Amino acid sequence: MTLVRDKIVIPHEPPRLSRPRLLSALGESITGCAATIICGRTGTGKTTLAADFVRTAGRRGAWYKVEAADADLQVFVQYLVAAVHAQPPGFGRKTLALLGDTQPPATAALVAESFVYEMTMLEAREQLLLVIDDLHLVYDADWFGPFFQRLLPLLPAAAHVLLVGRTLPPAPLWRLRSKQTLSVLDEAALLFTQAEAADLLASYGLSPETAAAVLANTRGRAAALDATVRHMAARRNAGAPHNRLVAHEVGRAARG
Repeated sequence: MTLVRDKIVIPHEPPRLSRPRLLSALGESITGCAATIICGRTGTGKTTLAADFVRTAGRRGAWYKVEAADADLQVFVQYLVAAVHAQPPGFGRKTLALLGDTQPPATAALVAESFVYEMTMLEAREQLLLVIDDLHLVYDADWFGPFFQRLLPLLPAAAHVLLVGRTLPPAPLWRLRSKQTLSVLDEAALLFTQAEAADLLASYGLSPETAAAVLANTRGRAAALDATVRHMAARRNAGAPHNRLVAHEVGRAARG
């Protein structure tokens, strides 16, 4: 099988605005849990946040962007192994062998156990942060629950997994949350605060006084907020007077 390398490359472009509030929450999650779920609809800044955390967490990062075709367990695990691509040489070989010609095929739980065992063979000094983005695309796969219910409680202390998706995973995983194996950063937490909106405005050289209006207009969703502020910056650069920019955004907020 030929792997699409772009799926296991960490996004390199930094965000317009880092969000210390959320980065701090993720940092606390690393110290208390084996895994973290970041969930929210399209445009809420999930992937941007995860990539920024990989850049700032002080750990070796690994990235896997899931696609719908990865609902086949063999495909999923091949990408997972390739994403970690760590020493020692041959990492993942035993796990991938379980998905080969064995009769009957290994169970998802056994594959998860093997993957974790190979992770424990990594150098002890290496702390790993593994991001699995767009994981919601394989929630319906029959192996999903057994695989992750086995994987997450067994993760070595030096590893942390960020599960990024548009919705929360299937319900059985919540038993792991009650055991402090799993924490959640949901859409409500991802919404911009007024202070963060003001900082975003300032990053474009705009006055923060319109932050409340812009926030109301976009409901705090990252993509809509950034698009609105970029629009304001473009109007400013085109020569629109400041008071018209303010009135324009307040009017949009009122209509929204």
